[in-house]
Amino acid sequence: MIGTAGAEEAAKGGLGEPQPWQMGLQEPATPVMEYINWFHTYVMWFIVPITLFVMVLLLYVIVRFNKKANPVPSKVTHNTILEVAWTVLPILVLVCIALPSFKLLYMEEVIPKADLTIKATGSQWYWDYEYPDNGDISFSSTMVRDLPMSDPLRLLKVDNEVVVPVNKTVVVQVTSNDVIHSFSVNSFGIKIDAIPGRLNQTWFKATREGMYYGQCSRLCGRDHAFMPIAFRVVSEEEFQKWVASKKTAMNGAALDKVAAATSVVVK
Repeated sequence: MIGTAGAEEAAKGGLGEPQPWQMGLQEPATPVMEYINWFHTYVMWFIVPITLFVMVLLLYVIVRFNKKANPVPSKVTHNTILEVAWTVLPILVLVCIALPSFKLLYMEEVIPKADLTIKATGSQWYWDYEYPDNGDISFSSTMVRDLPMSDPLRLLKVDNEVVVPVNKTVVVQVTSNDVIHSFSVNSFGIKIDAIPGRLNQTWFKATREGMYYGQCSRLCGRDHAFMPIAFRVVSEEEFQKWVASKKTAMNGAALDKVAAATSVVVK
């Protein structure tokens, strides 16, 4: 059983990760996701009254105009006021919904100048990441499989997290090596297909440090459910330290490969 506080927390998702009994969207960490949350609530103010009105209207028609209550049916075929109302009112509702939706589409589709570019390549069943702006850093990210069943992030933790700086515009280029995948991080408000032979792109600007999890949102095969995405948002100083450590590790790995190849040739 969950108490009042637990129920309130369960009604919405946490920051960067899902919550038990979650019903709503995850807490936003980008301006785009904040607007998505607002737009979701805004549209509900139209959906709920319309649904209730239609339900009441149907019940009224069932009770008032059934054969028993109304044995002699009306032969009225036109009502000008009703016809105008059910034409004009839906148009006004659609206009009220369309105008803010255009702003949301603009925010999502018009990509600003990037402070950092990351390329994400989907494979069955893991992600490869590249940082072309930072000395061609690249690594694979796979799900950690030896976590206990009790861990709430059991299907979301990865061995190599994607690290990005806070308050920076990050452009994510997405493609695939094999089948269609989908790159999705809920708290960032991003979701875009990874298609073989095509380079799609999206963007985000995380305004809060922390861990943010996502998953492949396309049925891509047997291990579709085991293809998580993990972003660690850090300060600019921490990001630069991470970049330096990654470069050092990659240079060390390259030297080890050269040494191994040289020893084979000598033998």
